[in-house]
Amino acid sequence: MTTARPVTAPGTAPRRSRVVVRGVVQGVGFRPYVYALATGLRLSGHVTNTADGVVAEVEGDPADVAAFCARLAPDAPPLARVESVEAAEVAASGGRGFTIVPSRQGGAVRTLVPPDTATCDDCVAELADPADRRYLHPFVTCTHCGPRFTIVTGLPYDRVHTTMAGFPMCPDCAREYGDPADRRFHAQPVACPACGPRLRLVTAQGGGAEAGADPVAAARRMLAAGAILAVKGLGGYHLACDATNPDAVAELRRRKARGDKPFAMMAADLADVEPLVHLGPLERELLVGSVRPVVLLRRRDDPRPRPGAAPAKAVAPGSPDLGFMLPYTPVHHLLLGLGAPDREGPRLLVMTSGNLSGEPIVTDDAEALTRLAGLADAWLLHDRPIHVPCDDSVVRVCDGEQLTLRRSRGYAPLPVTLPVEVAPALAVGGDLKNTFCLGEGRQAWLSAHIGDMDDLATQLALASAERQLESVTGVRPRLLAADRHPAYRSTRWARSHAAGRPVVPVQHHHAHVAAAMAENGLDGTRPVIGVAFDGTGYGLDGAVWGGEFLLADYAGFSRFAHLAYVPLPGGDAAVRRPYRMALAHLRAAGLAAELALPCTRACPVEELPVLARQLTRGLNCVPTSSMGRLFDAVSSLAGICHHAGYEAQAAIELEAAALREPAVAEDGRYVFRLGSRRAGAPLTADPAPLLAAVVEDVLGGTSATVVAARFHRAVARLVRTVCAAARSETGVETVALTGGVFANTVLSSACAHGLREDGFTVLRHRRIPPNDGGLALGQLVVAARATDHPAAVPGTP
Repeated sequence: MTTARPVTAPGTAPRRSRVVVRGVVQGVGFRPYVYALATGLRLSGHVTNTADGVVAEVEGDPADVAAFCARLAPDAPPLARVESVEAAEVAASGGRGFTIVPSRQGGAVRTLVPPDTATCDDCVAELADPADRRYLHPFVTCTHCGPRFTIVTGLPYDRVHTTMAGFPMCPDCAREYGDPADRRFHAQPVACPACGPRLRLVTAQGGGAEAGADPVAAARRMLAAGAILAVKGLGGYHLACDATNPDAVAELRRRKARGDKPFAMMAADLADVEPLVHLGPLERELLVGSVRPVVLLRRRDDPRPRPGAAPAKAVAPGSPDLGFMLPYTPVHHLLLGLGAPDREGPRLLVMTSGNLSGEPIVTDDAEALTRLAGLADAWLLHDRPIHVPCDDSVVRVCDGEQLTLRRSRGYAPLPVTLPVEVAPALAVGGDLKNTFCLGEGRQAWLSAHIGDMDDLATQLALASAERQLESVTGVRPRLLAADRHPAYRSTRWARSHAAGRPVVPVQHHHAHVAAAMAENGLDGTRPVIGVAFDGTGYGLDGAVWGGEFLLADYAGFSRFAHLAYVPLPGGDAAVRRPYRMALAHLRAAGLAAELALPCTRACPVEELPVLARQLTRGLNCVPTSSMGRLFDAVSSLAGICHHAGYEAQAAIELEAAALREPAVAEDGRYVFRLGSRRAGAPLTADPAPLLAAVVEDVLGGTSATVVAARFHRAVARLVRTVCAAARSETGVETVALTGGVFANTVLSSACAHGLREDGFTVLRHRRIPPNDGGLALGQLVVAARATDHPAAVPGTP
């Protein structure tokens, strides 16, 4: 690949510059872009990948060299993320042409690996074109789309350092790979039917598609007949079934031990989604963009589904939302009928993680055939290995802004820019929705979603993912950060892997607040009022916290206010059975558990006296200030949810009920009784008056939807009242809303609007989850500020 000798203006000496570009610049077509830019300016030189980034040397007229440097970042390819461009003049050497030279290995890793990207429109067009040589090819990709993070085995990013290394290019693909005018110029995953990975279908009986038969067509027929398939994707296996088939959905729910937890769906196109849900501009953008997360969308009250595109009720029972994503791999497009002449087969698929509930997603083919046996009737798999597990991301829109609930495929491993410098550190996150975080300097790398740490396989997945992320970021942690809870498995993991390095304990809700501060760019020189509402977090006094108002910066916090303590009878048993939490709250409030109340009727007769004795004697009744548990209690009191088959089910269904009464105003009876703040002790917010009003309404026949709406407004009013008191005492005017409860958009929106009316600056999560999926980021910035005293625990009760 050469060009003509560079042109230099008469009387002007040629100039040569060495340019280092850092950021997400490998695996995104950056070298081909540099080649085109340099040759267009008639510059000579070369470009290569290194562990440091992309390095180019260009020589020619000084004005053209300057133009090259000036245009590198602004005109970069769409998937690139340029963080810095450093140019230094070197001695001119003459020479002709511009070349892409082999990658150089060695040195500290400083480049960034791009995330996986949905199949681009050009590749989809080729996939559907009978005249194209990649017609119906399940692995069509180019410089602008396809697998990246999940196939990278090392850096620099070249084919030899990906799981495509075992697929030598055929002459046609090699010609495209080497042609500067081709869309696949230096596209590392490039392949075609002659040289690429192979798709095959295996049934539970050991058979498969007939020799020469199309495995996708056979898979579509099985799905149409009600079968459940394990489908290998970018970052792991999905379990798929026809979302319009009630029996298939119910069977998948039974096999996966899913309870009533909503399933995500994949639709063929937007036209299948629009009649079912409310779609705003941002929701549309998220659905059709290059990330393709699962987007939670509010159901329409009057859905008018297209023929063959009406989801079964069992897909998302009790949920106000339906979770949709659009196809993001060629296999998905084919499964949903692209290129099928008769379009036989479903247009809506349930697509849920390929695992038993609580286990990590399956990525290995042999493991899939064993671990998913009994779950799947057949496996649609291929021979391109997945190196890095990566589950689907989940987002929703709140007040016109993205709210990320799970940050994984399409976002990981893009770094988060930090507002403070941090020492090289590893924060291991929490036990639920685990993600970990590596950080150094002004960058933090959150892992993809790992899962719940109560399973040994998940802990092994954490160890493997941590090693891999260290290898591609170059971060070598000198300290670890973990949750303060002594029994958390993530904390034990950190201690067992510390290898002599300090492990800094960080209080759970302080980490939540710090995560919100870091995401919003606060440097920590001024404190915030952190409103941290969630289900559980270990408190400094040994209680279970979760309804917290903290005055916090990165260095520490003080507890300004919290929900009044109530007993948590039986620990996890109260979480699984919200009626227990309702009865505990009634007793704490001095209210009778009348038999006419739904929560009392939901409690088995033989359990009532046992629970009463347990509450009287305080047996296995840890005190809790959890707002999540208060949501559970009110959900059961109102007769909405008495048994939770998945995390936050009672709260989600309470939110769904509140959504049906948008015009309900605040009710003066629905209030919290605030204690006094004596001698610096925190305020307590006692829900007893509110609970008395709920009981009165329920016994008086008020609908559950009205009760739910009044409750949400009361909690929002509490937030405004306590934050106003904190401002009056301290002068702090910035509020951070964080914790899993703020995934509730009814509450989040009401709190944010009210606080802004009161003159506060409000921080909310957008790109980092408010739940425990964002916890590690907060742990990181807090621990980095505690490096001089690694055994210290910031904060006071």
